[in-house]
Amino acid sequence: MKQNTKKKVVASGVALSTIGVTSYVLKDQSRKDKLVETLKAVRNKIQNMFRDRDKEVIEKAGHPHPHDIEDNKMVSEGAAFSVNYYDEKEK
Repeated sequence: MKQNTKKKVVASGVALSTIGVTSYVLKDQSRKDKLVETLKAVRNKIQNMFRDRDKEVIEKAGHPHPHDIEDNKMVSEGAAFSVNYYDEKEK
């Protein structure tokens, strides 16, 4: 029971500290503007990171490199599955 109480006290302390720091930062307009710009920059970096990752996957899809053994194996297994499926349907 004591462990649970300690966790609650620590969580309350962290929450109150966060509220205090946020209030202090947002009190001054220049700090507020700086915080908003920083948050926008972080958001843009995260969006660009995911956008670049998605673009890489789309560019690679359907165009296996001859020396990419893993990708070629996956493509050949996929082709074999569709041929086997078609053969089973015809029988």
